[in-house]
Amino acid sequence: MLAKSSSAPIRHLIELLERSSRGDHRAFAELHALTRGKMRKTILSINPACNDCEDLLQEGYVKIWRNAANFDPRRASPMTWMIAIMRNSAIDALRIRKLVTSQLDEAFDIPCSQDPAEWSDLDYHLARPIAWEALNALPEERRTLIELAYIAGESRLALSRRFGVPVGTIKTWLRRAMESARVQCLAATQDIEGLPA
Repeated sequence: MLAKSSSAPIRHLIELLERSSRGDHRAFAELHALTRGKMRKTILSINPACNDCEDLLQEGYVKIWRNAANFDPRRASPMTWMIAIMRNSAIDALRIRKLVTSQLDEAFDIPCSQDPAEWSDLDYHLARPIAWEALNALPEERRTLIELAYIAGESRLALSRRFGVPVGTIKTWLRRAMESARVQCLAATQDIEGLPA
C-alpha cells in the first residue's frame, strides 16, 4: 500500500530528501537534525549495548545521503525509509561482530618447539601473546576487519561492500589498525629480553 504524505512534517522531510538527492548539504544537515534522535533510538532498539552507536549513525546517514535519489514517497514515508536503512546498518554491524574468531585463534596457534636450538630468529612462543594482546587492544570491528582481510582473504572490494564504505576507507582502516597493532607489539617487546624491538 502506498504511503500518503498529507501532513506538513512528512512533506517537509520529503522535500529535504529531494534537495539532499541534488547535493544540498544544508537540506541534509536539517534532515539530520530533525531525525537524529529517532535514528539513534532505532539503532539502540536493535543493539541496546551498542558502543559504537555514533559510528553506526554516521554510516547510516552516509547511506541515506548516497541513496536519497532512490527515495520514493509513493512507497514509504521518509521516516520509514530512513529507519529501514538504520535498522539494516545496525543488523549488519551485529552480524559482523558475531563472526567466529576461531580462524584468528588458529592463526596464532603456531607449533613451537621447546628446544631453543630449533627456534628461528623470532621466538613465536613469546611473540604470540604480544600479537594477541595488540590485536585485542583494537576496537572489535577493526579486529574483525583484519581477520576478514588477512585470514579469510576477503578482497578490499568485498570488504567495502560488507562495511558500506569506499575501498579507500577500507585500506585506511586496515593500514591504521595494522600500524596500531605494530606499535603495541614494538612497545611490548622492549620489556622482553631477547626479542628485538
